[in-house]
Amino acid sequence: MDLTPQQLSQFNGTDPSKPIYVAVKGVIYDVTAGKSFYGPGGAYALFAGKDASRALGKMSKNEEDVCPNIDGLSDKEIDVLNDWVKKFEAKYPVVGRVVVS
Repeated sequence: MDLTPQQLSQFNGTDPSKPIYVAVKGVIYDVTAGKSFYGPGGAYALFAGKDASRALGKMSKNEEDVCPNIDGLSDKEIDVLNDWVKKFEAKYPVVGRVVVS
């Protein structure tokens, strides 16, 4: 399944009838099983319905870092991001990719 960033934003946990998705490096994961983290009020709720690549690489919870742009990340931040990808792959099913229309 391909989703635009706008379509992905509908899976942010605010509609209990929809799953919660988080994208990392353009790959969309169904993180509904981690609702306590990614759902409303959760520690990582600001990542829900978005590609959070930059924020994960920087270990940041700043709203402006919750975006897919990883340009300018240091080698260490890229390593951190790749570790997050491994964690997501091990824990959550892949449901699609983010596409820019």
